[in-house]
Amino acid sequence: MNNDLATRRLEREWTQADLAKALGVSRQTVISIERGRFDPSLPLAFLIAQTFGCSIEDIFTPE
Repeated sequence: MNNDLATRRLEREWTQADLAKALGVSRQTVISIERGRFDPSLPLAFLIAQTFGCSIEDIFTPE
């Protein structure tokens, strides 16, 4: 799954650690999602979208 999580995070000037703390996950999880190595669970995807004030489809797109 493709995503623009890193772009959205950088637009807010957040570090990976900042985002991880906001989501209640490890920094390693954020890194893995940003690099496309890990697809988040549906609840985590909803939380990510809510954190950025958009829909899941705005952040994640199928390959």
